[in-house]
Amino acid sequence: MVIAIISDIHDNLLNLKKCLDICLKNKITKLICCGDVGNLDTLKYISTNFLGEIFLIDGNAETYSSDEIKKFTNINYQGLIGYTKIDNFNIGFCHKSIDIEKVKKNSDVRLDYIFYGHSHKPWLEKQDNIMIVNPGNIAGIFYQATFTLFDTQSKNLKLQIINSRDNI
Repeated sequence: MVIAIISDIHDNLLNLKKCLDICLKNKITKLICCGDVGNLDTLKYISTNFLGEIFLIDGNAETYSSDEIKKFTNINYQGLIGYTKIDNFNIGFCHKSIDIEKVKKNSDVRLDYIFYGHSHKPWLEKQDNIMIVNPGNIAGIFYQATFTLFDTQSKNLKLQIINSRDNI
């Protein structure tokens, strides 16, 4: 299974559409969003245009409330930090890198991956036998617009670049 990990959309619907088109093309059914979606319209766009399961945590730039998220049935909202198990991989996620230790400490299982956002900079490192991954940012602010695809069968992580000139 291939899952998509996104972060820091900041209401850039053009790049978000390109990202979700890539997800559709690759038959991706699970998406982890590491925060900074933006407003309620952007959240609705994700929910409407990605029909699979969405795991969502808060960033620091959300303008909607947790009560408003409840109307989206395909969104698994988890607050400031989140956890899921996909294909025998224990995955944690948060928005800011300063919360990675909290994700580790609060997990009741050994984590294989932790995904985070906030810096907008794609990053990959290994800490305590855990792959720590920042997928970059959908908005294309400070760095080129990117997100990450994780193939759970091959354990391959691929940084997917969103080219603003592409018509996907």
